[in-house]
Amino acid sequence: MRNEMEKMFQEELKDIETKAPKELVREYTTPDGAKVREVGPIVSGYSMTIGADGKPQVKEFGNVRPSASGTSPILSSEREPLVDISTNDKEIKVVVEMPCVNKENIKVNAYDSSVEISTDDPQRKYHEVIDLPPDADIETVSSKYNNGILEIVFNKKQQSKPKGKEVKVE
Repeated sequence: MRNEMEKMFQEELKDIETKAPKELVREYTTPDGAKVREVGPIVSGYSMTIGADGKPQVKEFGNVRPSASGTSPILSSEREPLVDISTNDKEIKVVVEMPCVNKENIKVNAYDSSVEISTDDPQRKYHEVIDLPPDADIETVSSKYNNGILEIVFNKKQQSKPKGKEVKVE
């Protein structure tokens, strides 16, 4: 499987150097006079989890995306970070891996059904819009960043029980 993946990657990325965004290309001359052209970092991966419905969920991350035409992939200077969402009875926790970023450069915007994460860090750029479960209460959101991990926590919305009154049948 590993050999097949390497072969596929080599075929798909053979002309990526010419299509790479200028932010990902570095050229320099070595002390012995040789010219070197580096492209990267190139990050591509996926995570697979089993959802609450028992079905597998595959999420891609990185800065390599398939093109609409199905030809060679598109390389972006922004990465999609690895994201994991977990829930319990009281809260919804979104965990985002964003190594090598200063916390001052992270922006988090919570909306009714999603949370948007982006960075303005000159070294590493991340961007992702994450769909939230419908019971996430954005009024209670909090976040913290430590050691490359961003945690965003939402309380679950209070489910009000319908008020009612028993009616006696005569």
